[in-house]
Amino acid sequence: MTAPALPVVAVVGATAAGKSDLALDLALDLGGEVVNTDSMQLYRGMDIGTAKLPEAERRGVRHHLLDVLEVTESATVAEFQQQARAAVADCHARGVVPVLVGGSALYTRAVLDRFEFPGTDPDVRARLEAELVDQGSQALHRRLAEVDPAAAEQVLPSNGRRVVRALEVVEITGRPFAATLPTREYVAPATVQVGVDVDRGLLEQRIATRVDRMWEAGLVAEVQELVGRGLREGRTAHRALGYRQVLAALDGEITDAQAREQTVTGTRRFARRQDSWFRKDDRVVWVAHDDPQRLDRARRAVEPVSRR
Repeated sequence: MTAPALPVVAVVGATAAGKSDLALDLALDLGGEVVNTDSMQLYRGMDIGTAKLPEAERRGVRHHLLDVLEVTESATVAEFQQQARAAVADCHARGVVPVLVGGSALYTRAVLDRFEFPGTDPDVRARLEAELVDQGSQALHRRLAEVDPAAAEQVLPSNGRRVVRALEVVEITGRPFAATLPTREYVAPATVQVGVDVDRGLLEQRIATRVDRMWEAGLVAEVQELVGRGLREGRTAHRALGYRQVLAALDGEITDAQAREQTVTGTRRFARRQDSWFRKDDRVVWVAHDDPQRLDRARRAVEPVSRR
C-alpha cells in the first residue's frame, strides 16, 4: 500500500486579511515550509511596502521565493510558475508540506492549476510596447475589447503590460487570451485552498492602518534607497502599490499626504478585486480571520486531500 501523497496547501484572500499568520500556523502544524506567491515580495529590498515578514517574525519556518530578484529585473508569471513548482517539488521530496501564501491570485493559480503559457514574439511585443508608449494603455485596451471582449473584462485598462500581453497572445496564436488562462484543475490532486475571510469594513480599516504603519516604518526612505538600485529602470517593481505613489511624491507630482491616501485607496480597490477573484473559486474553504478555531478548521480542510 502506497503512502498518501503530501498535500499542497495555499492560503488565499485579500491583502491585510491575515494570510501570513495562518500560513505560519499551518506550516508549523503540518511540518511545512512557506512558498511565497506575492509577485512583489520576490524583490530584494521591497520589504516595508509589500508587508514582507521580517526573518525574526517567521517563527523559524523556512520561506521560499522571497528576495530572489533585483528591482531592475522583470517578474513574469511563466518564470515564477517554474520556480514555485520546483520549490513545491523540493518540499515534497524532503517530506515537507508546501504552504503557499500571497496576494497575487494569478501567481497562485499558475502554481496550483493547469496553466500553459503561449510563446512570445519579440517583434510583435516590441511593436505593441511602442504603441503603448505612443497611444496609451486605454487606447490599446479598447482595441483588446474589440478583438477579445472576455479578456478585456479581466484586464484592467490601466495595466498596460497585461494589455500588451493579451494583444500579443491574440495576434500570435489566433486564439482569445482568456483561453490561455488557467483552468480550474489542480496539477496535484492533493491540493487545498484555505481562504481568510474578513468583513469588508474591517478590512478597509486594517488597510488604512497598515499603510500608516508603512509610512511610519520608513517606506519613503526605502523607496529612495531602491531608486539608487535602479527601481525606476525596472519594468515591474516600480508599479507596486505604495512604491509608485511615493515615486510620484518624490517627483513633486503629488504631496506626501496624497501619496499616502492614494496608496490606501488603491490598496482597498486591489483588495476588492482579490476577494472577488477568490470568491469565484468554489474550491476555496473559507475560515473567519478571528475564529479561535480557524487553525483547526483549516487543518480539517487539509486532512481529506492528504489521504488521496
